Amino acid sequence: MKRAICILFILLSFDKAYAGDTLRITLEEAVLLAQKQSPQAIAARHQYRAAYWAWRSHKADYLPGISFSSNTTLNRSISSITFSDGKDGFVHRNQLLNDGAVTISQNLSFLGGNVYFQTGLQRLDIFSDKQVSYRSTPLVIGYSQNLFGYNHLKWNRKIEPVRYQQAKKMYIETLELVAATAVGKFFQLATAQSNWRSASYNYAAADTLFQYARGRYKIGTITENEMLQLEINFLSEQTSKLNAAIEVSDNVQDLRSFLGINNTVEIETIVSDSVPVFIVLEKDALKYAHRNSPDLESFALQELEAESMVANTKAANRLKADLYVEFGLTQADQTLRSAYRSPLDQQLVSLGIRIPILDWGVGRGRVEVAKSNLSKIKTNLAQARTDFDANVFKIVKQFNLQSDKIRIARMTADRAVRRNEVAYRLYLLGKSTVLDLNASISEKDSSQRAYINELKIYWSLYYGLRSITGYDFASNVPIYLPEVQFNN
Repeated sequence: MKRAICILFILLSFDKAYAGDTLRITLEEAVLLAQKQSPQAIAARHQYRAAYWAWRSHKADYLPGISFSSNTTLNRSISSITFSDGKDGFVHRNQLLNDGAVTISQNLSFLGGNVYFQTGLQRLDIFSDKQVSYRSTPLVIGYSQNLFGYNHLKWNRKIEPVRYQQAKKMYIETLELVAATAVGKFFQLATAQSNWRSASYNYAAADTLFQYARGRYKIGTITENEMLQLEINFLSEQTSKLNAAIEVSDNVQDLRSFLGINNTVEIETIVSDSVPVFIVLEKDALKYAHRNSPDLESFALQELEAESMVANTKAANRLKADLYVEFGLTQADQTLRSAYRSPLDQQLVSLGIRIPILDWGVGRGRVEVAKSNLSKIKTNLAQARTDFDANVFKIVKQFNLQSDKIRIARMTADRAVRRNEVAYRLYLLGKSTVLDLNASISEKDSSQRAYINELKIYWSLYYGLRSITGYDFASNVPIYLPEVQFNN
């Protein structure tokens, strides 16, 4: 009883909403809304923003950097020292050390090192002796580098541009895939609403025929079996109408959630019979797919990362040498002005070397593993590229045939409607059977569903082709990267 009341409430609510104010939406509007505010589109924008700022950070690694550092140390303690006569003793320290430095640094990608220019000043206050002294470093030039190691700056310069290009193409592809998903949900609702209209029409027709049959049965012009069959038809159509109402309600909620519509507005789909008709050449589709697909960028990125790993493992298995060189000027005095007079030169050169002598083949094994992984990746990527091309050809062939399938499905649906009308009239005239009538109803409904399904397949292929090629063949223009705000 509760289920019957619930179904009746849904049906009455649906009738009220369908007759009242609803959001009437076309496929194009649904797609634009999905690409603007659906959760998937919002997530794609945030992912692209993250890739953009990662790219900005990468570019900043190759630009000069300016930094200021400062440190303050207060030392009040008793410490041991060695006096000039060689004896040890304890002294009380009460001093404050302040220092500050400005550094300009620049990474050198072709060498993998870092050069920097620095100027700084230190002040030492000894409170116990009431003394103040200064140490200046007007200019210091330094350079540091791993001589034979892995040059991450060089490899990042190769890898990061590919990664960023992949992110841009993936954002475009994701929005087109969001459009394809919107197509599916739009036509699911369109099919449900078409079923609702068919069920309402069939229910009204079945009601009329049943009332008509009852009158004919009373005067003996039809058999009881035929009247019972018409009553069964009437009850079946009533159930179909209830089920159609539930189906519409579920699909409205699904589409509303996907489009990011938070209120409980009802949605009515407006299905257009017209579709853009054009032929896509396989060679053109493959050309744009190779140019614009993020999948191929992903293949290139995987190969570069594998080559980088080989270089890294090779560098870890050979001679290591860290070079640190610093030249500059320095001076110290009890007054700030004197601390900058006649500065003395200072030099610092440091060279550290590490030579692997015996590691029982561990390093060589890691290199061979990295090489094997690189070979495996290249083999897999070659197969993936072949499969990618085959998938492009498959989508193009299906798309080029789909407009004809829509035309045939539409003609079939029109003929099925006409046949149902004829069968209905013939039955009223007593020139047809209930079986013929039921068959015409079934054909009418199934052909209408088939027609909407062919439209769904067309638009799914349409946006699938756009996503894999990054090209709008209907307008014959590339799909451009949508504008994204990066400051919020």
